[in-house]
Amino acid sequence: MNTQTSLGSEIPNAHIVIKQWWIPVIYLLLLLLFQSCSAESEIVTIDVHRANSLLNNDNYRYLDVRTSEEFMKGHIHVDDALNIPYMFNTPQGRVKNVNFSEQVLHLCKKDDHLVVGCQSGVRSVYATTILLDAGFKHVYNMGGGYLAWVENGLPVAVVTPKVEL
Repeated sequence: MNTQTSLGSEIPNAHIVIKQWWIPVIYLLLLLLFQSCSAESEIVTIDVHRANSLLNNDNYRYLDVRTSEEFMKGHIHVDDALNIPYMFNTPQGRVKNVNFSEQVLHLCKKDDHLVVGCQSGVRSVYATTILLDAGFKHVYNMGGGYLAWVENGLPVAVVTPKVEL
């Protein structure tokens, strides 16, 4: 079977060339799609009530990824809460903490059960993704963050600076 081009000339067996050309392309696209789907970490977001329930269990630890200034103004009242900022405030604006995963690894094991929270639930999604990609197995994002926690009347703590006389 011959195929005509727009200029009127014929290309013999063009359909065979097209078929043979598309087979490896389709195979490659399917392979890439399968690999990207299986490699992505799935973020599990829980609400503040579920987070509170998990954090009252000794197996879960709270990781607050807000700035230390935000943490000092008020944070979730749980034993052994960690504060490792995902971002820092600078004169130029907020910048990502490039040592975030290493700092978490210094204080936590990859098998630890973590509930990650921030101010409103945005930074914690990014932080959770980084931790899952780093090999942490039990990381949960707290939807709504500290604002939702406070809004729901759950216990908070404020760091009171020590005053020396």
